[in-house]
Amino acid sequence: MTIVHFITHPEVTIDPAIPVPDWRLSNRGLDRMRRLLDHPWVEAIAAVFSSAERKAGDAVAILAGHRGLPVTVIDGLGENDRFATGYLPRAEFEVVADAFFARPQESVRGWERAIDAQARIVTAVERAIALAPSEGDVAILSHGGVGALLLCHLSGVPIIRAADQPGEGGGNVFTFEAATRRLLSGWRRMEA
Repeated sequence: MTIVHFITHPEVTIDPAIPVPDWRLSNRGLDRMRRLLDHPWVEAIAAVFSSAERKAGDAVAILAGHRGLPVTVIDGLGENDRFATGYLPRAEFEVVADAFFARPQESVRGWERAIDAQARIVTAVERAIALAPSEGDVAILSHGGVGALLLCHLSGVPIIRAADQPGEGGGNVFTFEAATRRLLSGWRRMEA
């Protein structure tokens, strides 16, 4: 049974002067990614896919380097498009994110519609699974917002904010069976 591990990048260095897709992992985020390597399930990973965003690239380099695997970048694995607003202070971001999930068929403040981001992430994950070898597990390094949309899809529930990853800063994982798309676990911290 091939298992897909959907992993969100951990903490980043927030810099309002830099476009969000270009943010790097913080020292804490780098440390958390290195600690992820201690999990026994990591040794079963045979294929690694990533978003093109810098923070996902920083994270996947640690995982792929540990496993000695190449990384396949799939643009569709990127976070929901928020270029219309760029960086938002935390409180304002949370209000807009709440609206993004609550009104999935609308573009909130110019953000990509949640239903479009969901279709994109589902298509990208399907492509990753199709490209993966038939033996071994799959790791997908991506982002929390689209991860929540994928989790809703796999769970067969409407788009809801309650499906968003727990905690602050990212660094979470959920797993599902590649052949059936059956969820094996919901979100858990990468240290769990």
